[in-house]
Amino acid sequence: MTKNYTKILNSLPSSIPFVGPEAQERILDKTFDSRIGANESVFGPSLEALKVMKAELTSLWMYGDPENYDLKIEIAKKHNVKPENIIIGEGIDGLLGYLVRMFVEPKDKVVTTDGSYPTFNYHVNGYGGLLKKIPFKNDFEDIDGLLKISKIEFPKIVYVSNPNNPMGTLNKKVEMKKFITEVPKETLICLDEAYADFVSTEELIDIDIKQENIIRMRTFSKAYGLAGARVGYGIGHRKLINNFDKIRNHFGMNRVSQFAAIASLKDNKHLEDVISKVKKSLKKLEQIAISNNCKFIKSYTNFLSIDCGYDGIFAKNVLDFLISNGIFVRMPFTSPENRCIRVSAGTDKDLKLFKEKFPLALSNAKKKLNLK
Repeated sequence: MTKNYTKILNSLPSSIPFVGPEAQERILDKTFDSRIGANESVFGPSLEALKVMKAELTSLWMYGDPENYDLKIEIAKKHNVKPENIIIGEGIDGLLGYLVRMFVEPKDKVVTTDGSYPTFNYHVNGYGGLLKKIPFKNDFEDIDGLLKISKIEFPKIVYVSNPNNPMGTLNKKVEMKKFITEVPKETLICLDEAYADFVSTEELIDIDIKQENIIRMRTFSKAYGLAGARVGYGIGHRKLINNFDKIRNHFGMNRVSQFAAIASLKDNKHLEDVISKVKKSLKKLEQIAISNNCKFIKSYTNFLSIDCGYDGIFAKNVLDFLISNGIFVRMPFTSPENRCIRVSAGTDKDLKLFKEKFPLALSNAKKKLNLK
């Protein structure tokens, strides 16, 4: 059958963007005691959302609304835009797939940061696009570098995340404004703002739905605690948003997820509580890092990147020890960012376990690599 597959498929390696904690649990033949590696919200969904989900379970015999009409209205209210400026999909991952399908053909150029969100790269490769990558700059996405290469290559898409994953850094408002203004009009700016709910409004650029070459991605997977429900959305110019209807899966949205997202948007108290809990948790993680003579990267997200003090080999040993001892965490893919491990905000129980195991992981790595 090999010759029947597309040339693009046959050229791709057999790989996936992420190895999930479930796969690691199957390998270890045990469940994790603490799951603080996927940037999920351990604080869970709104109680109001849970009530609505439970009530809607008996309606699962029906498809979800293919227009996502009611959810669009609520999202539009949150951002003071019109529903026509909103596209909803199966998480940001699903929307990225649609976006790349809309713009990228074989050998089309796409610009991104090496080590940034790998699922975007996964979609670009799947459609035969040519990825042009630049490195991080002092643990930040290099906005000036992305702008410079965009002016040279005129790519179909330039991808930037702000706040950034995996480092948790935030590019300044003035830098983002300059970047968005000066990127060639032929290039679509994909601005991934999955962690925007953890950032003060004053530090984010204003939403401009009049500019045709930008889409802003948001999600219910982080602060709203609905990662498993898979609800993401994009905000953009009406013409751009309309074009999603030509290629998207119109029945891709789960009916229960739609109602859960609507209820979540109406429960501002829960959102505020989660953001507060995340800040307190990150503060404790910072203290754990300091007490172990480790540095950390100031975070604008729901996770903390902890600098283990050496290189990627050392950090990988630290990570492997934690995983084998029941604590699921992750680490960046590229150097020098991979000197860090990335730890999501957790409950008191999660933090207690991490506080106990982290110094042991550091000590084990030093011993294994003959370091002082």
